Amino acid sequence: MLDLQLFLDVQAVSYLSAGICIGFGAIGAAVGEGYAAGLANRALSAAPDQAGGILKTMLVGQAIAESAGIFSLVVAMLLIFIKFPASGAVGAAAILGAGLSMGLSAVGSGIGSGYPAGKACQAIGARPDMSGPVTTNMLIGSAICQTPTIFGLLVAFMLMFLDFGGKPEPVSWAALLGAGLAMGLSAIGSGLGAGLPAGAACQGIAARPEHSSLVTTNMLIGSAICQTPTIFGLVVAFMLMFVNLGSHSDPVTMAALLGAGLAMGFAAIGSGVGAGMPAEACCEGIAEQPQVSTQLTTNMLIGSAVCQTPAIFGMVIAFLLMFIDFSSRPTHPTVAALLGAGLSVGLACIGPGIGNGLTAKDANLGIARQPQSYSRVTMTMLVGMSVAQSTAIYGFLISLILIFRIFEPNTSLAASGALLGAGVAMGFGGFGPGVGEGITGGYAVKWVARSVDQSVLLTRTMLVGQAVAESTGIYSLIVALLLTLTV
Repeated sequence: MLDLQLFLDVQAVSYLSAGICIGFGAIGAAVGEGYAAGLANRALSAAPDQAGGILKTMLVGQAIAESAGIFSLVVAMLLIFIKFPASGAVGAAAILGAGLSMGLSAVGSGIGSGYPAGKACQAIGARPDMSGPVTTNMLIGSAICQTPTIFGLLVAFMLMFLDFGGKPEPVSWAALLGAGLAMGLSAIGSGLGAGLPAGAACQGIAARPEHSSLVTTNMLIGSAICQTPTIFGLVVAFMLMFVNLGSHSDPVTMAALLGAGLAMGFAAIGSGVGAGMPAEACCEGIAEQPQVSTQLTTNMLIGSAVCQTPAIFGMVIAFLLMFIDFSSRPTHPTVAALLGAGLSVGLACIGPGIGNGLTAKDANLGIARQPQSYSRVTMTMLVGMSVAQSTAIYGFLISLILIFRIFEPNTSLAASGALLGAGVAMGFGGFGPGVGEGITGGYAVKWVARSVDQSVLLTRTMLVGQAVAESTGIYSLIVALLLTLTV
């Protein structure tokens, strides 16, 4: 077994944190760069005479995507070569949280930045005369994709260089580790999501340069909304770092603070990705049908706002875990229950966030092709998105049960396994139904746009299909409830 002293030695943890930082941080940039190169090759095969412009755009786009990896490399180098004065569990947790914050936050930004780079290569291959505006749009869009990574870098620097030595040790190490998880995980989805409208805008500007201003404006609005879950994660991270959350030294309070970071971090992933999907479709639609830009922008805002619901569920649970006093409750069952609460809502919210984005994306595409169907498509979209929220609500419900359940002092150790299992069951069990129901809703709104006179039949079929897809989420809910009742 590993000696516990390894995790209390700041220098040892610093080396471990450096590995975590660059290990995760290298993922996104490489994937994004590969995507850009792949589409550049596709563009070159169709327009070999434009090889110079396409290659230049590819390299510029890859350089921006590389930024996330470079940030991670810088933090990893600092973690290796700087001798931090902090000591003990608090210092070690701050250093480990820094590596998690930076490494995880770079994943989404690296991939997201590669998307507009690849689409820009395709656009320049088709319209070399538009290389200037397309490249400018790519630079703007890719830069926005780096915002979550910059937030992660900011939190990492704070965790490395601020003095947290005056805080009570047991509570503080859990809070600082939770801060790194909240920031790092919540940044993944926003980085990915922001790349979607940026890529669509590059192609839209090349296809319809006369509407470039309108397309760029909607790209910026959509990309800004994608940042909302990351901002939620940043707020929770700041609260975990700087708000006085009590001086209790019990494991229960520590589990609550770690659970808060997990709840906020995981729940934000799906919302960030999902919000980018209707924004992508909006940019595509405006390039094709600028006369319905108002309807498309309105529908994008509605759809993207609904996509934020799972992240809000995660933030609510995070706040409850941070500010309720659990110190007087029995240790073993409560520790498991609070960690389970964070996992339940966090993991269960990923699928619905993505699923809602799929439905809203197809709704915008349908409105662009059939503008007269706007009202019916929007109504069907909202119905479909509401149903797709179900498993996020189930995860939220299980989290509330686990948080507010009162345990007897003599509760058996086996109860801990049951309570943690309940959170895991509902968390993972909520992912698939959320995505599946979003796919069903997407196809429904797409065909409602084409056949408005069949909207009742299509909506009914959508609801039946979503109800069947919901079944596995209900199975998970049943198991989670049974596990909580065994205690």
